[in-house]
Amino acid sequence: MRKPIIIGNWKMNLNLEDARRLIVELRQGFIDVDERKIDIVVCPAFVHLQGVNFQLPVNIKLGAQDVFWKERGAYTGEVSPLMLKDIGVRYVIVGHSERRKNVQETDEMINKKIEAALSQKLFPVLCVGETKEEREKNLTDSIITEQVTKDLEGIKASSLEKIIIAYEPVWAIGSGKTPRGEDANKVAKLIRKVIEERYSKDQADKVRILYGGSVDQRNIKEFIDQPQIDGALVGEASLSANKFIKIVEQVIK
Repeated sequence: MRKPIIIGNWKMNLNLEDARRLIVELRQGFIDVDERKIDIVVCPAFVHLQGVNFQLPVNIKLGAQDVFWKERGAYTGEVSPLMLKDIGVRYVIVGHSERRKNVQETDEMINKKIEAALSQKLFPVLCVGETKEEREKNLTDSIITEQVTKDLEGIKASSLEKIIIAYEPVWAIGSGKTPRGEDANKVAKLIRKVIEERYSKDQADKVRILYGGSVDQRNIKEFIDQPQIDGALVGEASLSANKFIKIVEQVIK
């Protein structure tokens, strides 16, 4: 059975004081949560990673919102997987649609980031998803297949179990709109099919697949009840301790 995982992506929000206050509230809310039953991850902004890390309890892991594909060198403004590992980061989000759109991140770049993260034993959280226009043209399946195929190009089967894939329909992120749970489940099933065809059914069955995109405490049950979905990548709702705690509580139930 795949272990459920909930990841909070704080994006470009909160100052350090607010971030630390949020961690204190989460620590109190998760005091009885058994880390053997669920993985909980928070992803603050880069500048707050170290300031937040020392406050984290053992049942909340630290994640980063991005990573570069080189360990060191003349890459102004970038952060390497070696640097992230050194300050306690365990998970890294790669290929988020906001980066694909805002900084023109390509599948080839995302593929290199996954390889770099794996080289430092970090857990990549690969985001894939279609735009509103692509959805209206019935291109969801082809877009997802292309992204998963290109993003995992050359990744060894032995590393696949460390990769988490988040289906985040671009049209749903921050919109308050979400697909039906069964529709998200179909995409998750498609992702497993793509992995099975490239690797094996056994490998496909082990990969954890999340839903992300306007997910909150009110709709998490619709997604987590789906057989192919193992958790959620949470955006805005992760900035509220009360909402994030309720999401995790429903997943545990």
